Amino acid sequence: MGGASWPHIPQCPGTGRGSRGFRNFSRHWAFALSGWWRVGVSWFVMAAAVAMETDDAGNRLRFQLELEFVQCLANPNYLNFLAQRGYFKDKAFVNYLKYLLYWKDPEYAKYLKYPQCLHMLELLQYEHFRKELVNAQCAKFIDEQQILHWQHYSRKRMRLQQALAEQQQQNNTSGK
Repeated sequence: MGGASWPHIPQCPGTGRGSRGFRNFSRHWAFALSGWWRVGVSWFVMAAAVAMETDDAGNRLRFQLELEFVQCLANPNYLNFLAQRGYFKDKAFVNYLKYLLYWKDPEYAKYLKYPQCLHMLELLQYEHFRKELVNAQCAKFIDEQQILHWQHYSRKRMRLQQALAEQQQQNNTSGK
């Protein structure tokens, strides 16, 4: 990936590179991720240290870590995990969620595999939503709604594809 250019990543406000705030937050974030992916805190701290040392490699690593984290927000069970452990009560974490809104820009959104994470990121800006996520029933409801949305989208897309195929077949037969 030597020649690949990575998009510019905005600076997290109040947590300048190498500052005490960034290191403290990275421990919280690494702990949250370790519960989800079983990633050790030491790995993340090492990655954060590398990110602080080199610009290009650091930006690439930071981009990848933030991309993975933002996409985790599409999982309501993960949001429930974070809420139950009090992460949404931490002002630094809430500020970080606000900072991550830059992923809504098309320049960054094109890298997302799970676009529903942007909707969850938007909802996480509201304190009431963050408080409700402590309830496992809330996470279950969101999960069910995502499945229903996906099923509806899949059926609708299949119908559109069938209609398009029929139209193309009619055009082919009428053109002969």
